[in-house]
Amino acid sequence: MNTRTDLPPQTAAAALRVNGERLWQSLMELAQIGATPKGGVCRLTLTDLDKQGRDLVLAWAREAGMSVTIDKIGNGFMRRAGRNSALPPIMTGSHIDTQPTGGKFDGNYGVLAGLEVVRTLNDHGIETEAPIEVAFWTNEEGSRFVPVMMGSGVFAKAFTLEHAYAATDTEGKTVRGELERIGYIGEQEPGDHPIGAYFETHIEQGPVLEDADVTIGVVQGVLGIRWFDCTVTGMEAHAGPTPMALRRDALQVATHLMQEVVACALRHAPHGRGTVGMVHVHPNSRNVIPGRVKFSIDLRNGSDAAVDQMADEVKAAARKLAEDSGLTIQIDLVSSYPAQAFHADCINAVQRAAAQLGYSHMPAVSGAGHDAVYAARLAPAGMIFIPCKDGISHNEIEDAKPEHITAGANVLLHAMLERAGVVR
Repeated sequence: MNTRTDLPPQTAAAALRVNGERLWQSLMELAQIGATPKGGVCRLTLTDLDKQGRDLVLAWAREAGMSVTIDKIGNGFMRRAGRNSALPPIMTGSHIDTQPTGGKFDGNYGVLAGLEVVRTLNDHGIETEAPIEVAFWTNEEGSRFVPVMMGSGVFAKAFTLEHAYAATDTEGKTVRGELERIGYIGEQEPGDHPIGAYFETHIEQGPVLEDADVTIGVVQGVLGIRWFDCTVTGMEAHAGPTPMALRRDALQVATHLMQEVVACALRHAPHGRGTVGMVHVHPNSRNVIPGRVKFSIDLRNGSDAAVDQMADEVKAAARKLAEDSGLTIQIDLVSSYPAQAFHADCINAVQRAAAQLGYSHMPAVSGAGHDAVYAARLAPAGMIFIPCKDGISHNEIEDAKPEHITAGANVLLHAMLERAGVVR
């Protein structure tokens, strides 16, 4: 019996649940490759450890009867055939490279949850109309090579293969050279690989779901980001002989603008974010009035219009501060990442799956970038968040509950089945 792809899966498929213990064991086994003494993982992209991780995941895929394709930037695609091989695959995935002090779940969960979907379909003899595909993307983290989200970015034509190949690490090694060295420079041109729809399951990497005691975040989109460098220029002077009224203190003026960054984000709730994360004070001496302060400004919001409005407000505050203080304030744009809304069909599929499975759920946004951002440029896309302990990620103590890991994979299974269609 065919199940229409715009309806929830019916009959036997509706009762399907993943094997949570098997998924957890796979995560723990992969985490042994690059395991750190504090319980985390250091498996930097295109290292020997990354090769071991890739080899293990592909071995599991082949054991599950999946075919494997590697493209020229090293992205891996593991396919379970559907009844109609002409249909573009319903894809899921993430990355298996980590930060130097990374955890067991960031990225890895999204790849292995996809593999568990396939294993579950195999266990129950379920055939889908469209193929199911699981991807791992090269260098999502950007901790060894930049830009971040490199593999999916090349795939989506956000930047060229040649640009990615030329990127170097701190030792001068290139992406191309390291891909060749570990044997993961494939034949397929990046992007010459259709996607019918894309889902990505991920730990939230923030505290919202845990704080709300909610199991599933139905991700609406990814926040737009604007990064600026701000330089406030005053005059160095001796801290003792210079009266307060006669000072040109760059740090005191800078702190007013730093506070405005936070205040601006609060005015643009609920998705406004404003962060000053890096500050350089010159001359940085105990008894010298600072003459120059350079600091970073990170602004984020759910739409490009909202984040641009925040930037305009911060710049207006800077102009007023400069006028009132007589100091020079310069704000330079460093980089800009557009907001990415996910597709309504995929958002709704995730929400329906969570509701049908009886999991508590709520709308969520991603404040961090993910490979789904680039996939969304090519096909309908959506994401599923689960809580992580204390909202901590990019840290060796990153943790998630097994029951949440299982829940997210179950939602992924049913959202993908809705899009792929079930054949019985």
